[in-house]
Amino acid sequence: MKINRATPDKHNYLKPLTNIAKVPKYVYFTGTLPEERTTSVAIIGTRKPTAYGKEVAKQLTHDLAKKGIVIVSGLAFGIDCIAHQAAIDAHGTTIAVLASSVDQVTPRSNQDVANRILNSGGAILSEYEPPTDARIHHFLERNRIVSGLSDAVVVIEAAARSGVLSTVSHALEQGKEVFVVPGNITSPLSAGCNALLKQGAHIVTCAEDVLEVIAPELLEAQAMLPLGSTPLESVIIGLIQSGIRDGDELQRQSLVTAGEFSQALTMMEINGTIRGLGGNQWALR
Repeated sequence: MKINRATPDKHNYLKPLTNIAKVPKYVYFTGTLPEERTTSVAIIGTRKPTAYGKEVAKQLTHDLAKKGIVIVSGLAFGIDCIAHQAAIDAHGTTIAVLASSVDQVTPRSNQDVANRILNSGGAILSEYEPPTDARIHHFLERNRIVSGLSDAVVVIEAAARSGVLSTVSHALEQGKEVFVVPGNITSPLSAGCNALLKQGAHIVTCAEDVLEVIAPELLEAQAMLPLGSTPLESVIIGLIQSGIRDGDELQRQSLVTAGEFSQALTMMEINGTIRGLGGNQWALR
């Protein structure tokens, strides 16, 4: 494994780090960093997300990565790993920032995700010279780099005293945009998110909410909503856009036989128009 070393002021992608507190003298990385500065978004959240949090993290990350946004996170359990993997699945670029040196992936059980990041053309980086084990204070120090590399931070599920709020604090100090996914008001995992919204954070319900603020030019170049190859496919697309995800309900409202519906669904999935969410639930790509 080749470990590279760069100074933030001499690497175009890393230059935003020259404006953060405690500018790292060097950044060590494996894999491939973008040569030029590219719009980047940090996706962060709880280590123990609900099914809602997992779905939102996958969808938001997928849609942002598809637009060419670099996804930054910390390779922690939960939302971090989901974001890294969703970016890879969207054939996008993702960067993991570690609280240890890059030769000692932390947590160890996420080594497979780290390998996927590298194999997909992304990078794993750290300010710590190898070999350095992760220390408790390293995680808080790491957070300023996660936000420092990003043009915006998106928070998906965070408790009232979540460590995620440390990254948000750094982002605000650095003048970065903070976006928050609203959560169930009865869920402890949404308490931190809902508090941030009360304090004025941007509400985010889709990737377009983020792009409108940090990269509106990507919206202007956005393709039209997907059109079906057949009248039936167009009907199914319209139903999914209206909020229906259940396969049985989609078939019922399509007014076609199970065979016709199944064939249309199969072709749409092959063509990349829709994707399965599991449990006979469907969404547009």
